[in-house]
Amino acid sequence: MIVLGLSAFYHDSAAALIRDGEIVAAAQEERFTRKKNDAEFPARAARYCLEEAGIGLDAVDFVGFYDKPLLTFNRLLETYIAYAPRGLTSFAAAIPVWVKEKLFQKNLLRDGLNGLGQGPIKEERILFGHHHHSHAASAYYPSPFERAAVLVMDGVGEWATTSLGTGRDGKLELHREIRFPHSIGMLYSAFTYYLGFKVNDGEYKVMGLAPYGEPVYADLIRDKLIDLRPDGSFRLDMQYFNYCTGLTMTNGAFDRLFGAPPRKASEPLTQRHMDLARSVQAVTEDVVLAIGRQLHAETGERNLCMAGGVALNCVANGRLLREGPFDAIWIQPAAGDAGGAIGIGYAIHHAKTGDNGGGNGRDRMAGAYLGPAYDQAAVAATLDGFGARYDIVDDDDLFPRVAKALANEKVVGWFQGRMEFGPRSLGNRSILGDPRSRSMQKLLNLKIKYRESFRPFAPAVLREDVAQYFEIDGDSPYMLLVAPVRAERRRQPTPEEAALNGLDRLNVARSDIPAITHVDHSARIQTVHRDTNPRFHRLLECFKAETGCGVLVNTSFNVRDEPIVCSPQDAYRCFMGSEMDMLVMGNAVLEKARQ
Repeated sequence: MIVLGLSAFYHDSAAALIRDGEIVAAAQEERFTRKKNDAEFPARAARYCLEEAGIGLDAVDFVGFYDKPLLTFNRLLETYIAYAPRGLTSFAAAIPVWVKEKLFQKNLLRDGLNGLGQGPIKEERILFGHHHHSHAASAYYPSPFERAAVLVMDGVGEWATTSLGTGRDGKLELHREIRFPHSIGMLYSAFTYYLGFKVNDGEYKVMGLAPYGEPVYADLIRDKLIDLRPDGSFRLDMQYFNYCTGLTMTNGAFDRLFGAPPRKASEPLTQRHMDLARSVQAVTEDVVLAIGRQLHAETGERNLCMAGGVALNCVANGRLLREGPFDAIWIQPAAGDAGGAIGIGYAIHHAKTGDNGGGNGRDRMAGAYLGPAYDQAAVAATLDGFGARYDIVDDDDLFPRVAKALANEKVVGWFQGRMEFGPRSLGNRSILGDPRSRSMQKLLNLKIKYRESFRPFAPAVLREDVAQYFEIDGDSPYMLLVAPVRAERRRQPTPEEAALNGLDRLNVARSDIPAITHVDHSARIQTVHRDTNPRFHRLLECFKAETGCGVLVNTSFNVRDEPIVCSPQDAYRCFMGSEMDMLVMGNAVLEKARQ
C-alpha cells in the first residue's frame, strides 16, 4: 500500500510517502520554495516524494491530510461564542479566510494534487485524520518500540492541546486530553511574543536565552497564570491572555502582572527578559515532568514516544529522561506540524492493513535523511554554471583535508547525501566548526548565521564517545535531548568571570569544548551513528585522529530567516553570501579564498 501524507495551510507544510510501512521520502515545502515556514499546499514536496518513489499519483492508494479543518472551525466558533462580544475584530478577520478557503480544504487538496499534472485524483482517496492522532502516529509507528506510552503536546490541534495514550503491538490509542484554551504550548508562545520574538519560530530563542536568567518569575507564573495539578492536568487563567479574542498572545493584564509592555524586536535584551525566559522554561519543565510521571503511572509502560511542538523543547526532554520514570524516550524529529504528514501516512497504512509499524528495535526514520540527494554530476554542473573554482577529491584525501581545515578553526559548509526532514541539520546539510575554539560560537552567530549572539550551538559526537563528553550514555540521533557536559571537562571561572551577569557571561569558556557548552554547562546533543550516516561519522573519526576530539559543532546550513539549504544552488549561494571558509558538496571542495 502507498500513502501520500500531507500537512499544510497553517505553518510548516510538508509531504511524506509511505510504501508498505516504510518511509520512502519526506520533505518540507519551505526547502523548495525558499519561504521559511511555507504554509501553502506542498506541491514541490509532494512531487519530490512521488519522484523519489518512482511513481505517479495514480499509483497512490490514499492521500492523507493530518488535520480535520471542520473541527478547528468548530473551535473558532465556540470560542467566539464563549467570549462574545470580545474578539469580534479577530473573528471578523478570520471568518472570510475560513469561508473562502479552509472550510473547503478537500477542494484545495484536490486542486493542489491535480495541479501536479499527474492526472485527476478521486475525492474518495483523500482522507483526513485528527491533528493529535497524526502527531501520535508520527511518534509511535516509526519508533523502535512495540509498546510505549505516547505523549503529544503543542499549541492546539482542533481542540486538543495535550494528549496522552499508548501504542501497544501496533494499536495506537489516545485516552485523555487537555483542551483549548489551556495549553502549555500557548503559554510558552505567549512568553515568546512578550519577549519580542516571533510566535511559531522564536520559541527556540526563548529556550536558548533562559540559562542566562534566573527563575525569579516562576512562582508568579504558577500563582497567576497556570494551575498545575499533581496529576499533570492544568488550567490557564485566561484573563491574562489574548489569543482567544484578539490578534496578540497577551493583553494589558499580562503587561501589568509583569510590569511592562511586550518587548519590541529592536529593543535590547535585559536581565529582566532573561529572567522571564528562564521562568517560563522552568514552569514548562515542571508541566512536562508532571505529565510524564502521570502517564507512566497510568500506563505502566517503560518507553515513551513524543511529538507535537512542545516535544522540540530539548531541555525539558533531557530532564524527563534524567529525572522521569521512563527507561527510554523516542521523539519524532519533525515533531511539529511537518511530522504530521508522516503520522497521517502511517495512521492510514495501519488502519487499512493492520501492520504494526515500528518495533523490533528499528528506528524507521533512519536518521531523518529522507529528502532529496544530488549526485556529483549535478553538483559539478551547478558549480560550473556559477563559474566556481573547486577540486574533486577522492574520499581518502577528502576527509583528512576537511578535518585539518576544521582543526585550524575554518568554518565548513557540509553538503552530503539526502536532506534531513525536520528542523535540525544532522550532518547532511550542516555548517561545521571546531568545538575547542573559544571564539567559534561568536564567529558562527555573528559572521555566518547573522543571528543573536546568545544562541547556543549543538555538538555532533561519535556515538561511541558520547559518555566521554556528556552525562548521557544513550542515543540522541535527532538533537532533541540536552545533557550536562561532564564535570571533569568543565573549566572553573576566574573570580572576575564568576561575577559577570546576563549576556556578559557569553564569551566565558566553560569547558574544554567551549563552542558547544552553554552558559549552564549543558549541550543539545546529536549522537552520530556509522550505520545511519557513515560519511559524517567518518569525518568525525578523522577530526578525532587529527585533534583527539570526537566532537564537532553542528548547526543548520542556512542564514537567519532562511530555510535550510536543499539544492547545490542553495548551498553555493549561502556559502558565497556568508563568511564560511570552505564548502564541501559530495567530493567537491571549494575554498572561499579561491572564489
